[in-house]
Amino acid sequence: MIANIVKPGNHTYGVLAYLFDKGRANEHTDQHIVSSWDDFGPDPGPWDSPGHKQRLGQLTQALDLRVKQAGDKAPEGHVWHCSIRAAPEDRILTDAEWATIARRVLHATGIAPDGDPDGCRWVAVRHAEDHIHIVATKVRGDLRPPRNWNDYRRAMNELTAVEEDFGLTRVARGPEAAAGTSAVKRSTRAEEEKAKRLGHDKTARERLRHAVRTALSHAKDLDEFFNLLADAGLQVETRTLPSGDLQGYKVALPDDGTPIWFSGSSLATDLSLPQVRQRLAAAEAQPTAASSARPHRPSPWHVATAAAERIPHHLARADDGAVQAHLTVFGEVLYALPAHAPVRLQAELHRAAAAFEHAAHTRARADHQHARALRGALKAMRYQHTDHTGLAILLDAAILVVLAVQRHSALHHHDRQVAAARQTLTRLQAAYDEIAPTSLAVLAGRRPSKGTVHRYARTLHEVLPSHAGQILTETAWPALTATLAAAEAAGHNPATVLQQAAQHRPLEDAKSASEVLVWRIQRLGNRHAPGPGARTAQARRLRTQAAPQTDSGLPGAFTPPTSHAGRPR
Repeated sequence: MIANIVKPGNHTYGVLAYLFDKGRANEHTDQHIVSSWDDFGPDPGPWDSPGHKQRLGQLTQALDLRVKQAGDKAPEGHVWHCSIRAAPEDRILTDAEWATIARRVLHATGIAPDGDPDGCRWVAVRHAEDHIHIVATKVRGDLRPPRNWNDYRRAMNELTAVEEDFGLTRVARGPEAAAGTSAVKRSTRAEEEKAKRLGHDKTARERLRHAVRTALSHAKDLDEFFNLLADAGLQVETRTLPSGDLQGYKVALPDDGTPIWFSGSSLATDLSLPQVRQRLAAAEAQPTAASSARPHRPSPWHVATAAAERIPHHLARADDGAVQAHLTVFGEVLYALPAHAPVRLQAELHRAAAAFEHAAHTRARADHQHARALRGALKAMRYQHTDHTGLAILLDAAILVVLAVQRHSALHHHDRQVAAARQTLTRLQAAYDEIAPTSLAVLAGRRPSKGTVHRYARTLHEVLPSHAGQILTETAWPALTATLAAAEAAGHNPATVLQQAAQHRPLEDAKSASEVLVWRIQRLGNRHAPGPGARTAQARRLRTQAAPQTDSGLPGAFTPPTSHAGRPR
């Protein structure tokens, strides 16, 4: 729940008239009082009900009674106005529940303490399902002003307890807000109504934010960023200082009638010009198309996957700037993926990127230099042809990243971020399930000879005895044998890469252990193969580490390490 206490005013009738009116876009419905200081005050009801204005005047007089009695001693700005809004994912509260919440907030703020007959007069008005407004006049029965200093902090503290008691979404506050509040600027109600009139499912602000983030994910410098915005069909204007230096930028949609301009910072705090500059400056020098094609250069898909796989480790550390840098550029990766994906996946990936904005972006200042590797790989992807296998590998890693973000948010009780992460996971999982079978089928078509397959089966039993039976029956086993053959052809030891893959990613919670191994060995096999001396040392180490052990320490079973949590798939 969020409380908003507006600047004190002096016009009680004007505030009440707005609350009981139809709203600027007819958004107020079933206007009524859910509670008041004595529960006997006149309820004006909806604006078009008979006798509405007469009852509105009577309610104003009742609320202002003590203000008139205090005369010159009445405080300047005697109208106290607070709105309380539930989270979008919360259930619809009853009038009785809203009345209880209003009384608790009034008690906590000192406006109308429980059991105090001299508390201020007030009413709680409901004109929508998800929020109420509390209006009070700040003169007590003894004609003194209330002790309501720090009322906003007190109200928010009380709402934290309300969320707990009512089972509602817990909103980050105080230190939590600094580490868990989204940087995204919400659309106004007027913007939402306009989108509905024009038949759009997203507001202009949301559509522009999506386009700007997509352009930023591809741009290598500021000039290209603005060019990509123009290429996307947006209207773009820049502001310059008298010195000629760039001061800011703003964008508008081309099909929005009279252009309504939004600055970058009005779309999201991290899209202001200074923030965009910092992110672009942190990118590594970009390779040319020719240099990217050199065979010894690692695939940017594999580099991006390797960098993404380290994000859960960063989340466990206390360096908020580094964490935010990695989450920011990971969000850019999600925005870039639709351009590299088949058409049938693009809408799902767009939705995943939009959901992740709310799952991870925070007010913490990002130290973008920490994520240079991931951002460099992201920019290098522009020079690569669409790689469906690379996309499947990266999606596999991305799902683990979002799971880690979800767990991190849950530990800090950031319920909105948890819900957004859950939405992101749904979208990414759907995209993965769509593209992975195609990539696995292509790999399976390169299956080695029967003798080689039997040899790999024996190696599997030696290295992963507790998983071998399952893996040999899975549909991805042919793809795994082809992957092992490719790694072996590149000079890698099949037993070594199998063990390394299992150590990096535990298999207990995987829906398909063979798929997990395929993607991991794909990356391991892309590395330079070790020399003869290194291979001898690896074999010796493998024999030592893979000595079968049971839980009791006796020979019999190999127990894979569990350094990271697995994922359901």
